Amino acid sequence: MASTSQVEIIDNAMFCDSVYALAYSDSDQKLLIRQHLHSLHREYPSLCPVIDTFIHNDGTMVTLLKVEGCLHVSRSLPLVHINIWIHEHYPNMAPIVQVTLDPANPIRPNHPFVDLSGVTNSSYLQTWDPFGYDLLGLVYNLVKIFTLDHPFYVVNVPSSSHPSYMSKMECMDHLWCRLHYDMIALREYTNDEVEKLSILQEEMKTRVNITGDIISGLYREKADLKQNVEELTDEADMLINWLMVNKVNLSIAMGGNAEDAFECANEDSQLVMDLLAEDKALEDVMYALDKALQNGAVSYEAYLKQVRSLARDQFFVRAKLKKLKGPHIFKFL
Repeated sequence: MASTSQVEIIDNAMFCDSVYALAYSDSDQKLLIRQHLHSLHREYPSLCPVIDTFIHNDGTMVTLLKVEGCLHVSRSLPLVHINIWIHEHYPNMAPIVQVTLDPANPIRPNHPFVDLSGVTNSSYLQTWDPFGYDLLGLVYNLVKIFTLDHPFYVVNVPSSSHPSYMSKMECMDHLWCRLHYDMIALREYTNDEVEKLSILQEEMKTRVNITGDIISGLYREKADLKQNVEELTDEADMLINWLMVNKVNLSIAMGGNAEDAFECANEDSQLVMDLLAEDKALEDVMYALDKALQNGAVSYEAYLKQVRSLARDQFFVRAKLKKLKGPHIFKFL
C-alpha cells in the first residue's frame, strides 16, 4: 500500500492547482493519473512522485508530475535510476522516460533502447494505447528490457524464457534488440567495404593514369615510326629515280648486293661510303639497344655503357665525314 505521505503528495498535486499549477486541467484526467500513480507506488515503492518543470523540444515549459527512483532489474545487475514524466495529455500521449545520467556508470553506446542522453524508448512506448496501457505496465516493460540489455557497462544476462512463453511485447523487444545489433554490425561491415572500395578506386585511378601515359607513349612512338617509314620511303624513291635517270641496272642494284651497282671513283669516295655505312650501322645498333632496354633484355647500366661507347665511335665517324664532305664522284656500272 502506498504510504500516507505519498498519497498526500499525489492528492495535493492533483487537486490543489493554486499551489502546484500543474498542466493537467481535466478532472477525469487527474483522477486517472491519481489511480495510476497509486497502483504504481504499491508495486514499486522505490518510485516516488515529484513535481518538476519539463521543457519540451520547442522550448515550451510546463509543470508536470514525474515518477523517479531506482529500478531493481536483478540481483546481479546494478540499479537503474529513471525519471518517468507524465505528459500533460496523458493518457492520450505516452509518458517520457529518461535514464538518469551517472558519470560512474555511463550509458553504453549504441544501446537499442537508451540513447546517450538517457532518453528511453521501447515497444511499449511505441505502441502506446490510452485504453490498455498505464504506468505500471510501462515499468514492468522497462524492467524486462533492462534485464534483456542493461544500459550500463555490464555483462548482459541472456533471457532464459522460451519464445512461446513470452508476451507479444517481450517478443517485439527481443526482435528489436537483435535487429538493432544486426544493423550496427551491417553498418560497420558496409563502412569497411566502402573504405576498401574507396582505396580500390584510388588504385584504379592511378592505374588509369599509368595506362593513359603508356597509350600516349605508344601513339607517339607510332607517329615517330610512321614518320621514319615516310622518310625511308622518300629516300628509296629518290634512289630509284636517280638510278633510273642514270640508267643503272636496277636488277643488280635491287637484287642481291646493292654495292655491285656502282663503284667509287677514288679513295675519298670509298672512305665516305665506308664511313656512311659505319654511321648507319652504329645507328642501327643503338636502336636495337633501345628496344632491348624496353623489353628488359639488358640492364640500364649496361645500356648506358654501350650507348656511350657507340656514341663516341659515331662522333668520330661523323667528324671524319665532316672533313671529307664535298662533291663525291661515283663511277656507276
